[in-house]
Amino acid sequence: MSAAGVNAWDSHRVAPIAVIGMGNVLLGDDGFGPCVIGILAAHWEFPDGVELIDAGTPGLDLAGLLCGREAVIFVDSVAASAAPGELRFYRDGELQGALALKPRVSPHDPALAEALAIAGLVGEGPHRVRLVGVVPETVEVGVGLSPSVSAAAHRAAEFIVTELEDWDYAPRRRRKRTAPPLWWVGERDVAPARDAEAAGQDGS
Repeated sequence: MSAAGVNAWDSHRVAPIAVIGMGNVLLGDDGFGPCVIGILAAHWEFPDGVELIDAGTPGLDLAGLLCGREAVIFVDSVAASAAPGELRFYRDGELQGALALKPRVSPHDPALAEALAIAGLVGEGPHRVRLVGVVPETVEVGVGLSPSVSAAAHRAAEFIVTELEDWDYAPRRRRKRTAPPLWWVGERDVAPARDAEAAGQDGS
């Protein structure tokens, strides 16, 4: 589904760029992807060519979200030998190689790898693919991100904005920021970053 308040596409037009957050918000840090989508929607305005999507825990229906795109940025928790809250970035061929490794890069790897393959087979797959991942601290049943992953969510959002700027789809920071639409936790996950963001705006 599309995040509330952002540009949506209809059956007549597919936005060339998609940022897709994946994860189960009821499993702690696995909700990283949807949380980043919420932060992006609340803090930036995006051009018509960019769509933000909270895909939840997708199956092969994910392929339908990829067809016709020029580029896709996935956001998810990942399995990596690193400290909780550390970000990992995969680009194009790096992503394909990472998906072939064991243990899986992400809990959603089967859907992601197969969806990319399906979109490619029909000649509709994205030309550029990125995965912005975080190493989770906990994926136990419960809502809300751990402190380390919550902080990483804001860094991930900034990275995605920079990537979109490099692709000539620069978002604009909202003059009046709203709380990210994280229906499962309210405002708890966004509080730590507010002072730093406000300081950055005052200095601009």
